[in-house]
Amino acid sequence: MTQQVDKAAIAAAFSRAAHHYEQFADLQRLTGDLLLEQVEMRPAGWVLDGGCGTGWYSRIWRQRGSHVIALDLSPSMLATCQQKQSAERFIQADIEAIPLGDKTVDLAWSNLALQWCADIRLALGELYRITKPGGCIAFTTLASGSLHELQEAWRDVDGRQPVNRFLTLTDIEQVCRPWRSVVQCHRIQQWFPDVMSAMRSLKGVGATHLHHGRQQQLTTRRQLQHLATTWPKQPAGYPLSWNIISGVIERD
Repeated sequence: MTQQVDKAAIAAAFSRAAHHYEQFADLQRLTGDLLLEQVEMRPAGWVLDGGCGTGWYSRIWRQRGSHVIALDLSPSMLATCQQKQSAERFIQADIEAIPLGDKTVDLAWSNLALQWCADIRLALGELYRITKPGGCIAFTTLASGSLHELQEAWRDVDGRQPVNRFLTLTDIEQVCRPWRSVVQCHRIQQWFPDVMSAMRSLKGVGATHLHHGRQQQLTTRRQLQHLATTWPKQPAGYPLSWNIISGVIERD
C-alpha cells in the first residue's frame, strides 16, 4: 500500500493555507465530528492529534479534559496550532515516523491526514505503537472515488488523467486486518455556487496538490470557463463528492 509522495510539497501547501485554513475546513469538521461520535464514551488521558493542522480537534480534546500532543508535518500549521494554545506539546514530524515512545497515549487521533502518507500501513503501525494497551486509534482518510467531478472535468478540458490516487475501502480494510478494528465508508457531498468557489475551498485547506501541475492553468479565465462547462452542475450548484473512510482500531 505504498505510493510516491512529495512530503516537502505537501508541507509547503499546507503551510501556505495555515492562516486561513479554518475558514475553509468544513469537510475536516464534518469528518472529525463523525469520528468523535465513534469514540464518544472513551476516556483519554493523553491524546495524540496526528496531522493536527491548526488544532481544531486538539482544542476539543483539551476541552474534554485530555492532555494533547499536537503533531503536524507543516511548520506553519503547527505554529498556528501553538499560537491558539491548542495542546500541551507540539511536534513537527511525519506521522510515518512519530518521535514518541511506545505506549505513550490513550488515543491516537488522526483526521484526514493518512491520505498524504507514502505507506498507510506504516503510519497506522506507528499510531498503534504509541498507543497504550486498552486504548484505540481513531482515523479518517479519503478513499478512491473522491473528487470524481473534478477529475472528470479536467479530463474533458485537457485529456489528462487525474494525478491523485486514493486507496479503496478494500485496501484500507486489508491494512487494518491484523488488528481488531471497525472500518466504515461514508459519502459526503459539498455544494458550491461556482467553480471558483469549489477550487478556492481546495486551495484554502492546502489541497492544491490534488490537482498538481494545473495551478497556472487556473489563473486564466479561459481555463476556468472551460472547466465550468465540463463540471457536472446540478440544481444545488457545483458538487464536490468525497468518499470518507473512518476507522477505530483497538490497541491490544
